[in-house]
Amino acid sequence: MTQENQFVEVIQENEGILYKMTRLYANNKEDQKDLYQDIVYQLWKSFNTFRGDAKLSTWIYRIALNTALLYLKNNKRKGNKTSLDGIVLINENYDPVLEKRLKILYAHIRKLGEIDKGIVFLFLEGKKHEEISDITGMSTSNIGTRMVRIKGKLNKQMTKK
Repeated sequence: MTQENQFVEVIQENEGILYKMTRLYANNKEDQKDLYQDIVYQLWKSFNTFRGDAKLSTWIYRIALNTALLYLKNNKRKGNKTSLDGIVLINENYDPVLEKRLKILYAHIRKLGEIDKGIVFLFLEGKKHEEISDITGMSTSNIGTRMVRIKGKLNKQMTKK
């Protein structure tokens, strides 16, 4: 199998990660497409250097998160803001109460700083502190501390009347 075919296969297998990341860090469909292309480009540039020291998904999350943060930094001049409204959960057992609660949660996550949004995203993806640490480059104890603070902020925001 050629390197190009391997790369396409990796992208197809991890497309969900990339789409979630673009929805988290881009405002509209056009910006999401641009960010998606940037992430795929960065993954392609680094593909032949992946040594397998970390899990493939960890490597993808790391590049996607770093690319998204750089994308935000470069587009701040335009006054872009992150929108989580477009995130849709696909569930065979649709629960409107759960959907409403998730929209409220995402509205509060939207108020967090850019790094904290990324950490919460990874946490909601089911990543353990050690893997979030590998992805972000922060220490595991720093991730744990940040998660406690983030949960506190979210709890405080959500319990305000």
